[in-house]
Amino acid sequence: MGQLRLTGCCLPDAPGAPASPPLLPPGRRRLLLLLLLIMLALWLCMVYSCAAAAFASPGLLAPGSSAPARRPHGPALSKLLLLRGPGSRGQLSPEQESSDDDDDEGDEDGLVPDSPSPISSFLNGSGTKRLPQALIIGVKKGGTRALLEFLRVHPDVRAVGAEPHFFDRNYERGLTWYRDLMPRTLDGQITMEKTPSYFVTKEAPARISAMSKGTKLIVVVRDPVTRAISDYTQTLSKKPDIPTFESLTFKNRTTGLIDTSWSAIQIGIYAKHLENWLLYFPIGQILFVSGERLISDPAGELGRVQDFLGLKRIITDKHFYFNKTKGFPCLKKAEGSSKPHCLGKTKGRTHPNIDQKVVQRLREFYRPFNMKFYQMTGQDFGWD
Repeated sequence: MGQLRLTGCCLPDAPGAPASPPLLPPGRRRLLLLLLLIMLALWLCMVYSCAAAAFASPGLLAPGSSAPARRPHGPALSKLLLLRGPGSRGQLSPEQESSDDDDDEGDEDGLVPDSPSPISSFLNGSGTKRLPQALIIGVKKGGTRALLEFLRVHPDVRAVGAEPHFFDRNYERGLTWYRDLMPRTLDGQITMEKTPSYFVTKEAPARISAMSKGTKLIVVVRDPVTRAISDYTQTLSKKPDIPTFESLTFKNRTTGLIDTSWSAIQIGIYAKHLENWLLYFPIGQILFVSGERLISDPAGELGRVQDFLGLKRIITDKHFYFNKTKGFPCLKKAEGSSKPHCLGKTKGRTHPNIDQKVVQRLREFYRPFNMKFYQMTGQDFGWD
């Protein structure tokens, strides 16, 4: 018998054999493969973020050293959180951040953002580190921390968390070191930092101008008498054995001669300090923010700041609520957080009772300087 040739057909399945599953159409196979790749990418993002967070944790080796870095405790920890993202080799040491001149005190319950989500941390690793285009240069106890944290709500603002003190204490480290402290930014975003002592540092204007003549400067000012008492209150909380406010205010209490060498008094002579800045920057390049209005109308002052920085007005009334207990506005949702945040317990301290005769004498002392400051800035801050 001749051999059978099976051509153009196939053998039927054996009786009882399971049916072969139908193959997915090519289009659906590609879609499934794409979904798997997306899931893999998200998983890699989470792994990358966890590794970056672990690398930035305290207790790892300090930059350029062979010994473990000192583990900060409590307030010192938030001081070291310079960048919102992976750690930087340009971080400041706790010793550099502990000076009495600092306006920040590293409150654990302050407006320090919660840890960002893993995806946010991964995205923060992109972009470029740039020298700041805008600086909050003063003044101490004027409301600079509040302004910076309010601004950080804006998606186009990226800021260093702590005070770098580059133009007053760390200038010899160079611009490369300074730039390395900055967070990474994308095109269209503004890099910022705030160090209130710049405003009263004689060398700061020339140094900032040498970095960039186009740098935008922001000064938060407050009634100089109230500011001086607040300054003293902060120092008193750290050094309870210091002399009284009254004894520090006067060179001679009998004659009423004010001691202008005391920093708490000297900082509030705003007109004198501004003269130094106007040697290097035009008045239109400096924005003066009212510390009082920052409390009574935060959205209004933030609107002016956003306009000055060339930003879209995104921060509005809806971002704030007034905390009656603390006596100042708080953010409904801080940057990197889904929870409301207020400035910490060291902000808004109760001031000691000051002899009203001393307060009145200080008002008389500051009045001519205030009047000159109003003329220089074209703004009446209503302190008299």
